[in-house]
Amino acid sequence: MAEGFSTAAANSVLDAQVTAYPWFKLHVGAPGPNGTASPATETTRKNPAFAAASGASKATSADAAWTGVAGTEDYTHWSQWSAASGGSFGGSGTVTANAMTTGDSFTIPAGSLVLTVPTAS
Repeated sequence: MAEGFSTAAANSVLDAQVTAYPWFKLHVGAPGPNGTASPATETTRKNPAFAAASGASKATSADAAWTGVAGTEDYTHWSQWSAASGGSFGGSGTVTANAMTTGDSFTIPAGSLVLTVPTAS
Protein backbone atom coordinates (compact mmCIF):
# COMPACT_ATOMS: atom_id res chain seq x y z
CA MET A 1 0.00 0.00 0.00
CA ALA A 2 1.24 3.48 -0.86
CA GLU A 3 1.91 5.85 2.03
CA GLY A 4 1.78 9.64 2.19
CA PHE A 5 -0.65 12.45 1.53
CA SER A 6 -2.98 12.61 -1.44
CA THR A 7 -1.89 15.35 -3.83
CA ALA A 8 -4.95 17.43 -2.91
CA ALA A 9 -4.20 17.10 0.81
CA ALA A 10 -0.52 17.94 0.23
CA ASN A 11 -1.52 21.08 -1.67
CA SER A 12 -3.79 22.13 1.22
CA VAL A 13 -1.03 21.54 3.77
CA LEU A 14 1.49 23.58 1.77
CA ASP A 15 -0.89 26.50 1.21
CA ALA A 16 -1.73 26.53 4.93
CA GLN A 17 1.98 26.33 5.90
CA VAL A 18 2.93 29.42 3.91
CA THR A 19 -0.14 31.28 5.15
CA ALA A 20 0.77 30.55 8.79
CA TYR A 21 4.56 30.99 8.35
CA PRO A 22 5.17 33.45 5.51
CA TRP A 23 8.50 34.93 6.71
CA PHE A 24 11.90 33.43 5.76
CA LYS A 25 15.21 34.02 7.56
CA LEU A 26 18.73 33.07 6.45
CA HIS A 27 21.14 30.81 8.40
CA VAL A 28 24.80 29.79 8.08
CA GLY A 29 24.14 26.26 9.36
CA ALA A 30 21.23 24.05 10.34
CA PRO A 31 18.61 26.10 12.27
CA GLY A 32 17.91 23.23 14.67
CA PRO A 33 14.58 22.10 16.13
CA ASN A 34 13.58 25.61 17.26
CA GLY A 35 14.84 27.50 14.20
CA THR A 36 17.25 29.59 16.27
CA ALA A 37 20.64 27.90 15.72
CA SER A 38 23.24 29.26 13.29
CA PRO A 39 21.53 32.56 12.45
CA ALA A 40 23.00 34.67 9.68
CA THR A 41 24.34 38.11 10.56
CA GLU A 42 21.72 39.34 8.07
CA THR A 43 18.61 39.28 10.29
CA THR A 44 16.02 40.65 7.86
CA ARG A 45 13.20 38.19 7.22
CA LYS A 46 11.58 38.22 3.79
CA ASN A 47 7.97 37.44 2.91
CA PRO A 48 8.24 36.11 -0.66
CA ALA A 49 5.21 35.66 -2.90
CA PHE A 50 4.24 32.06 -3.58
CA ALA A 51 2.04 30.55 -6.27
CA ALA A 52 -0.78 28.25 -5.18
CA ALA A 53 0.41 24.73 -4.37
CA SER A 54 0.14 22.26 -7.21
CA GLY A 55 1.35 18.69 -7.60
CA ALA A 56 2.33 18.55 -3.89
CA SER A 57 4.78 21.45 -4.20
CA LYS A 58 4.65 25.19 -3.65
CA ALA A 59 7.18 27.55 -5.23
CA THR A 60 7.90 31.25 -5.01
CA SER A 61 6.36 33.35 -7.77
CA ALA A 62 8.76 36.28 -7.35
CA ASP A 63 12.38 36.78 -6.33
CA ALA A 64 13.22 36.91 -2.62
CA ALA A 65 16.01 39.49 -2.38
CA TRP A 66 18.17 40.74 0.48
CA THR A 67 19.94 43.97 -0.52
CA GLY A 68 23.13 45.07 1.20
CA VAL A 69 23.54 42.06 3.50
CA ALA A 70 24.90 42.72 6.97
CA GLY A 71 27.77 40.22 7.11
CA THR A 72 30.39 38.24 5.25
CA GLU A 73 29.20 34.63 5.35
CA ASP A 74 27.81 31.61 3.45
CA TYR A 75 24.06 31.01 3.62
CA THR A 76 23.27 27.31 3.85
CA HIS A 77 19.76 27.17 5.35
CA TRP A 78 16.53 29.09 5.84
CA SER A 79 13.91 29.06 8.56
CA GLN A 80 10.23 29.89 8.25
CA TRP A 81 8.41 32.17 10.73
CA SER A 82 4.95 33.49 11.57
CA ALA A 83 6.14 37.12 11.90
CA ALA A 84 8.72 39.59 10.55
CA SER A 85 10.43 39.43 13.97
CA GLY A 86 9.77 37.13 16.90
CA GLY A 87 6.85 34.86 16.12
CA SER A 88 6.65 31.09 15.91
CA PHE A 89 9.04 28.79 14.04
CA GLY A 90 7.35 26.78 11.28
CA GLY A 91 10.08 24.84 9.49
CA SER A 92 13.45 25.01 7.75
CA GLY A 93 15.32 23.87 4.69
CA THR A 94 18.55 24.24 2.75
CA VAL A 95 19.73 26.87 0.30
CA THR A 96 22.68 26.81 -2.07
CA ALA A 97 24.53 30.10 -2.12
CA ASN A 98 27.92 31.56 -2.87
CA ALA A 99 29.89 33.37 -0.21
CA MET A 100 28.44 36.79 0.52
CA THR A 101 30.44 39.85 1.51
CA THR A 102 28.99 42.65 3.64
CA GLY A 103 26.98 44.91 1.35
CA ASP A 104 26.33 42.26 -1.32
CA SER A 105 22.83 41.43 -2.47
CA PHE A 106 21.49 37.89 -2.19
CA THR A 107 18.55 36.68 -4.27
CA ILE A 108 16.62 33.44 -4.35
CA PRO A 109 15.09 33.58 -7.85
CA ALA A 110 11.37 33.06 -8.41
CA GLY A 111 10.57 29.36 -8.54
CA SER A 112 13.75 28.40 -6.66
CA LEU A 113 12.34 28.30 -3.12
CA VAL A 114 10.16 25.21 -3.24
CA LEU A 115 8.29 23.44 -0.43
CA THR A 116 7.14 19.85 -0.98
CA VAL A 117 5.15 17.17 0.81
CA PRO A 118 5.55 13.42 0.13
CA THR A 119 2.53 11.88 -1.52
CA ALA A 120 1.18 8.36 -1.88
CA SER A 121 2.23 6.77 -5.14
